[in-house]
Amino acid sequence: MSTPMQEFDLAILGMTCASCSNRVEKALRAVSGVSTATVNLATEQATVQADASVSADRLLDAVEHAGYQAIPMHDLQAAPAVPSSLRDGVAILIAALLSLPLVLPMLLGALGIDLMLPGWVQWALATPVQFIFGARFYRAAWKALRAGAGNMDLLVALGTSASYGLSVYLLFDKHGQMDGAHLYFEASAVVITLVLLGKWLEGRAKRQTTAAISALQALRPESARVVADGVETMLPLADVKVGDIVIVLPGERVPVDGQIIEGDTHIDEALITGESLPVSKTALDRVTGGSINQEGRLRITTTAVGAETTLARIIRMVESAQAGKAPIQRTVDRVSEIFVPVILVIALLTLLGWGLYNGLWAEAILKAVAVLVIACPCALGLATPAAMMVGTGVAARRGILIRDAQALEFAHHIDTIAFDKTGTLTLGHPTLVHLAGDVRTLQIAASLQQASEHPLARAVTDQARSEHIASDPVTDARSVAGRGMQGRIGTVLYAIAGSRWLTELAVAVPDALYRAATEWQSAGLTVSWLLQLEPTPMVTGLMAFGDELKPGAKKALARLSEMGVRSIMITGDNQGSADAVAKLLGISEVHAEVLPAGKAAIILQQKRAGHLIGMVGDGINDAPALAAADIGIAMASGTDVAMQTAGITLMRSEPMLIADALDISRRTYAKIRQNLFWAFVYNLIGIPLAAFGMLNPMLAGTAMAFSSVSVVSNALLLRRWKQVKQ
Repeated sequence: MSTPMQEFDLAILGMTCASCSNRVEKALRAVSGVSTATVNLATEQATVQADASVSADRLLDAVEHAGYQAIPMHDLQAAPAVPSSLRDGVAILIAALLSLPLVLPMLLGALGIDLMLPGWVQWALATPVQFIFGARFYRAAWKALRAGAGNMDLLVALGTSASYGLSVYLLFDKHGQMDGAHLYFEASAVVITLVLLGKWLEGRAKRQTTAAISALQALRPESARVVADGVETMLPLADVKVGDIVIVLPGERVPVDGQIIEGDTHIDEALITGESLPVSKTALDRVTGGSINQEGRLRITTTAVGAETTLARIIRMVESAQAGKAPIQRTVDRVSEIFVPVILVIALLTLLGWGLYNGLWAEAILKAVAVLVIACPCALGLATPAAMMVGTGVAARRGILIRDAQALEFAHHIDTIAFDKTGTLTLGHPTLVHLAGDVRTLQIAASLQQASEHPLARAVTDQARSEHIASDPVTDARSVAGRGMQGRIGTVLYAIAGSRWLTELAVAVPDALYRAATEWQSAGLTVSWLLQLEPTPMVTGLMAFGDELKPGAKKALARLSEMGVRSIMITGDNQGSADAVAKLLGISEVHAEVLPAGKAAIILQQKRAGHLIGMVGDGINDAPALAAADIGIAMASGTDVAMQTAGITLMRSEPMLIADALDISRRTYAKIRQNLFWAFVYNLIGIPLAAFGMLNPMLAGTAMAFSSVSVVSNALLLRRWKQVKQ
């Protein structure tokens, strides 16, 4: 028997670089009973999967033992206050004001102006910067050493301490008398100031990467107007229950998921589905919590509240995608794990090399300091998660929900998209176009289909309703997967069958009906047969259904083709109907009359042929194929099973969103590559320059701070993404 699993979401405080997140991840994985642990540096969160024997306290202790602090996400409001952006900014300003008099004489000296401060003044200015504003580096470095690891803080603490200590030594040299030798207090003070500034700018930029989550969370109203015993009462949203009647006035946000029972309006769903135009809603239509009621007074019966609402599920999915770790990030983690020890060795070799080469140990120390400072691995740790966070946020605003980081990264590889037909490329609202039979034929068909949610079933029941035909009671009704429906009316067993089941049952077809079926299928219509199975098997009627193409289907497939992605169709519908739709859309490869298991088999064939394939579907019968594909893409207008199976969910049934999803994935992956390139380039160029004495510690500090900020800023450029206009 499988052990029941539980998930913990933790906020991690005190991480500064990729080495930190790796160490926290290792500490969590070392806890007995933990199966997986993922730590995201950009979101400063950890997600842990563990069995029932693991408690939150054990995880918190493990993180604390590693030198950091963990807080359960649901307790975050009760966490110790983290220094505000404003307070950090003030600290940086004071550090800068103390450092400026130290560095200004150096700049003026190049112009022949000598304003060098006395040594004791330099010491007085540098000491508060080193030990008050730089205290955070010492604390974090000590925790890292205690845990037997290294991180960015250790490099900064070692580098600035070496520079500061050398300056103090030179200041009190010559038998304890203060000397006028050149001091290096400006190096330690400016490096600390620049690193603090870089982390402040980095944090500010990182907050912008979570804008999508913040925007979604802001959609949640705090209260709802509930009707009880004819009286309207404002209740906290947490007190609203499924089945409650809620009143929504013009201009208010819909507080719950529900169904309209009275009222007509237009609903603005832009931030939920990405639909720019308001959507018309009337009685029996469904509404989504967080959307805006524009003009009419609505009376809604609640169908979902709290964590079960569409908005809550969207937020969870986006948070999951942003907190997850892309496959490429794991390679980066392995590199950053050995990065700090390697840098310490390089710095030591630089110190020994220069000291032994020319005997100028003061210069050798400064060169080693420059190596330590420029090599901080912040940019490496942020390169991937920053781009993933912005990419998933952009997708969410467009109405594209990405389940995890792996789906977003893999989507850019896709070279083939397999489409279901009904509800995906067509509107999915077929109508009964032809009926070979009498009123009784329609009555029997509607009676059998009254419990079914299949689009063709709804077309039959809608037609019967429009003709005021009452349904008969049906017993032993059951759906036969991929084939049709059967049930007993009185003593007669009837069935509604597709062409495949008709052939399997070997029921004779009258010539006139056979000719009609052939003609209608050639015209692109879908046919269903009404059969009597007992007491005597026979065909008693024939129905033909028509379904229109979605308005954007043709443009969407044309855009996919321009992107180098081929499109194929896999449908359970008849060959004639599938071919007619494929011809209109320009699809050359069509697989028709395919059962659910057959759809998955075709997907696997495509993968064996070397294709990276995405599957687009919306029904229960598409779920196996969605799971088999490299990336499953589900329409939110379809079934929950399809959405739970897919890696990407489209909140609107627009085929163009498929191309948008692939484009966002490609742009995101491009940003990841750019970020990793620059992060490595900074180190590949900067470390040798520092080791060979071509960078002083201040320039090294500037470059290090700029590397982290530039990586996050580059990721933020994704927010400018626009759909390619056709």
